[in-house]
Amino acid sequence: MNYILYLDSLTRGDKFGPPIVDEVYFLKDNTIEMQEILKDDGASRNFYGRWKMLMSLTVSLLVATPVNSLAQQTLNWQADSTWADLRGSRTWGSVTGVHPDPDGEHIWVLDRCGANTCIGSSLAPVFKFDLQGNIVSNFGAGLIAWPHGLFVDHEGNVWVTDGGTGAAGEEAANLGMGHQVIKFSPNGEILMRLGQAGIAGSDTETFNGPSVVVVASNGDIFIADGHGEGGNNRIMKFSSSGHYIKEWGSSGPGPGAGEFSDVHALAFDSQGRLFVGDRRNSRIQIFDQEGNFLEQWAQFGPPSDIFIDADDVIYVTDTQTNAMPQWFRDRRPNLWIRGIRVGDARTGNITGFLRSDAEFLTVDKLGNIYGAEVPGQKLTKYSKP
Repeated sequence: MNYILYLDSLTRGDKFGPPIVDEVYFLKDNTIEMQEILKDDGASRNFYGRWKMLMSLTVSLLVATPVNSLAQQTLNWQADSTWADLRGSRTWGSVTGVHPDPDGEHIWVLDRCGANTCIGSSLAPVFKFDLQGNIVSNFGAGLIAWPHGLFVDHEGNVWVTDGGTGAAGEEAANLGMGHQVIKFSPNGEILMRLGQAGIAGSDTETFNGPSVVVVASNGDIFIADGHGEGGNNRIMKFSSSGHYIKEWGSSGPGPGAGEFSDVHALAFDSQGRLFVGDRRNSRIQIFDQEGNFLEQWAQFGPPSDIFIDADDVIYVTDTQTNAMPQWFRDRRPNLWIRGIRVGDARTGNITGFLRSDAEFLTVDKLGNIYGAEVPGQKLTKYSKP
């Protein structure tokens, strides 16, 4: 049998060094398998010393003693980009969020008002659809400048982040908008605002381009702040009433725990562990709800969005493989492609791969995947066979 040995290194500093060897991948008959050599503990290690040691091992030995198999089955599901009926009155803009309603019968979608911004638009960005793709409600006009993240809590309340940075953030700030997280009732009534409208900051009362928000089962609120590698790169925790509790994280290239670069996704598993999409560091970091680091996974690629269902099936979008800098491309084999990776949130095993350009995603009660595209400006339903 022919194998390709590939080292995936998590790096400190710029470019490729000094790297820390964390995982070894092999390709066998179009199947990706991964052997975890060691878990990073934040301490620097010598790449050349480990390379010499690894090369002294035989491939057969590594294959014979797998720690974590990443067999990937390509999912050939039917794709339908016309599932959602917009009633002919508008077309999709950048679709920046999608999430199931707790009743299991509806899907919520966030759209940038038929364009890539809602500034100057009279359109409403928040949609509720039934599972047949019919609009049930649509609200939020004039309230959100640059919709970026969407979450629906167990009570059916809808949370949206207004996360513009750079030129988009400045344009919103000039109108007294942006840098906020807004909680809506299921009927579109504003119940809470976190952050100060139009004011970017890094203290306990301000955000700088919040990317996404999730709510724990006890009502605690977790916010990824902020969008882009130059943002605050922190996780903020608030009580259910919106009072600041704590935060953790800092800007950094990794592999140190809690170092973030473009923190872009949040999700809870059934144990209440918080999965953080550390996108430009190309890893998922896992924490408890007090911010204690538990582990990290690199096998899902650079995570743009994460969804974990009630059975701990994890779905991760990768839209950055073809957009990341050269140092990232140097760390992935040529066949590494963008798409949705499906796996087990308990073990990290990858069980399936779906070719897609979706940046955000969710899954309904039947296991169908809904992929939201930002540059592609469309929402695609992938029907499970």
